[in-house]
Amino acid sequence: MAATLFQPAAHVGATNLRHDLDLSTDELVHLLDLAQQVKQSRPRYASSLKGRYVTLLFEKPSLRTRMTFELAIKQLGGDAVVQTGPIGDREPIKDVARNLDRWTDGIVARVFSQDTIEELARWAKIPVINALSDLYHPCQALADMLTLREQFGRLKGLKLAFIGDGNNVAHSLMLDAARLGVNCTVATPAGFEPKAEIVALAREYAAEHHAEIEVTNDPEDAVVAANAVYTDVWASMGQESEAAERQKVFAAYQVNETLMANARQDAVFMHCLPAKRGQETTDGVMESSNSVVFDQAENRLHAQKALLLMLLQ
Repeated sequence: MAATLFQPAAHVGATNLRHDLDLSTDELVHLLDLAQQVKQSRPRYASSLKGRYVTLLFEKPSLRTRMTFELAIKQLGGDAVVQTGPIGDREPIKDVARNLDRWTDGIVARVFSQDTIEELARWAKIPVINALSDLYHPCQALADMLTLREQFGRLKGLKLAFIGDGNNVAHSLMLDAARLGVNCTVATPAGFEPKAEIVALAREYAAEHHAEIEVTNDPEDAVVAANAVYTDVWASMGQESEAAERQKVFAAYQVNETLMANARQDAVFMHCLPAKRGQETTDGVMESSNSVVFDQAENRLHAQKALLLMLLQ
């Protein structure tokens, strides 16, 4: 059964992060404020999760997600137990979830399918955090919004241009940008646009918060007047068989020095990493003074600390 795209929680106060909309707009703003506090005052929160244990489930390889979640939990005084490999192969996911909620205080899962996240959250009585699925990458988007706010001192009224595949990162960026008043334009080759249901919902939130969500096939037009230009790999994990064909299709969507010149002079370059230099972007753009990719990577740690504090305290 396909995962339901949107099941906003009926409760007041988030208990999971299955997708971006499990955080209300107020909770989203609060999380960014808390992340900034945590970043500025690490010792203050050093024992906040003392005695708490979190399960990390990884179906996909990871550097940033695994390291930042492990470090976040430990720097907050808790501890993590890591399990790698397929979830639900040896026993049903509902059994995995009910075992883990007897032993630990939360589940962080990096998975291939959103269905896995939904099933874990359905059966576990403890918080479940989506650390990446095929539909969403909410933890990345939280760090990205934190990075943009640090760079520009605000979010409302900024323009973010996402160039490349209309993937999980694009979905989460649109949903968070719309609710924070950030104008977001996604430029993809024809046939690789973000899911229409997610675009439509993002536009509903954008109208409420005086922002615009646009989807186009023209990368040059997309970056005009952009404060930030964002890209991601053309073939994600699980799409390796499509990589050669995608390189041909996406060639005109490389974020290079020529494309960046169409954005604002002070525009920052963003990438969730890992990057394939020479494909979706150039080494020159990655290493330019406008690149904030490692600020984004650092802010994964702080945004996830805030998320853990909100869900586990």
